[in-house]
Amino acid sequence: MSETDPFDEIVAAETDRDPDLAVIEAGSRTLRTQGGPPEADVPARPEDPEVDKALREVEAELATRWGETKLEPSVGRIAALMDVLGEPQRSYPSIHITGTNGKTSTARMIEALLGAFELRTGRYTSPHVQSVTERISLDGAPISAERFIETYEDIKPYVEMVDAQQQYRLSFFEVLTGMAYAAFADAPVDVAVVEVGMGGSWDATNVIDGDVAVVTPIDLDHTDRLGGTPGEIAVEKAGIIKQDAVVVLAQQPVDAAQVLLKKAVEVDATVAREGLEFGIVSRQVAVGGQLLTLRGLGGEYEEVYLPLHGPYQAHNAAVALAAVEAFFGVGAQRPDRLDIDTVRKAFAAVSAPGRLEVVRRSPTVVLDAAHNPAGARATAEAVGEAFDFSRLIGVVGASGDKNVRGLLEAFEPIFAEVVITQNSSHRAMDADELAAIAVEVFGEERVQVEPRLPDALEEAITLAEEDGEFAGGGVLVTGSVITVGEARLLLGRG
Repeated sequence: MSETDPFDEIVAAETDRDPDLAVIEAGSRTLRTQGGPPEADVPARPEDPEVDKALREVEAELATRWGETKLEPSVGRIAALMDVLGEPQRSYPSIHITGTNGKTSTARMIEALLGAFELRTGRYTSPHVQSVTERISLDGAPISAERFIETYEDIKPYVEMVDAQQQYRLSFFEVLTGMAYAAFADAPVDVAVVEVGMGGSWDATNVIDGDVAVVTPIDLDHTDRLGGTPGEIAVEKAGIIKQDAVVVLAQQPVDAAQVLLKKAVEVDATVAREGLEFGIVSRQVAVGGQLLTLRGLGGEYEEVYLPLHGPYQAHNAAVALAAVEAFFGVGAQRPDRLDIDTVRKAFAAVSAPGRLEVVRRSPTVVLDAAHNPAGARATAEAVGEAFDFSRLIGVVGASGDKNVRGLLEAFEPIFAEVVITQNSSHRAMDADELAAIAVEVFGEERVQVEPRLPDALEEAITLAEEDGEFAGGGVLVTGSVITVGEARLLLGRG
């Protein structure tokens, strides 16, 4: 790479901003082939220079606030913002989603189902893959940069008013949450699909009273803030279960399930449990995804094609279907299943950028945002099922606050070699530090270090090609949503 490489210039220009907000626009000219066309649901930078400038100014202002890893466990500030905005979150029903893994994919499936039944949807998810505007979606698509800027400017005076009254200013995530709830009210939406940022009880999103509370599988993550066992973590996540709601529970560890069920009893919530009230009847691997028969609250749904890989996505689909059934009153007010053709159409259209996403061929390069051991185990299982790689090279760039040893151990059985790198975030673990752990897990002969992501991708592609063009080598880029987002742009997807 030359000293004037665009990627270097852009990363250098981003040093004063929160890298979680920055979008790395550069492409690596050393990568021999590009991926396919950009995905519509992962927006690139605005083409209009004035709009792009205005968006950067908003991003820069947001970056002056506490990032998503700095928390003061309270909903007091966001509640104050909602109050001065006129409680926009009360103007539509909502489905609230917490859990450790699978939240965003499940939210996308719920959104697709609701949209197929002709409801106007608002979806709020985090973190983003490439652009901060991804976090707020209307009718299945991220809001435009123009609308994002307009929404920020609309609520900015009220944000500053609350800042002046509170001990701590509103955080980055709290302001974005306020923007989402205001945008949904302004649209207006028929239903909001809201993903928790972290935990539940004191998460900024928890100023809504979800008609349906969804809990995806709970595992160990953010243990320094949420607790050291699934049961302890479930105490926080149970905070989204509100009076008289319907609770849709994915399969859970026993101690987590006990906590969640106890909370449901305390608030008279109705419970639907995967494996009991709903679940997967059958699952077959299909070209580009899988073919499912799901048992919902209202009956069986046969021949549902899901264009996503892995058993965990099938479980997410079962949870999403039950959540939408519950929202429509199926199993309570309505004894019949939802229209099966509409359900099939919705699932067939689901996408999940950065979740076992193929971005180029020959050799095949797959992106997956697994960032904790549970997610990595699910990804490793799915890769073995969906792809027939003779030799798989890993590219791993992780955050320093994660259980990176557990993540690497989960991938060790499927990686022939691993290229250790780091993304541009201030949270990124130093490549040499991560490599030292990787050597302990993989052995020195299977580990290479390329601190710059473009170089890591180039090296991994070269390694995957070593056995020849038709040998079945592949590359899996993983370890962090930020790593995946930057790789996605470098490979031409966005």
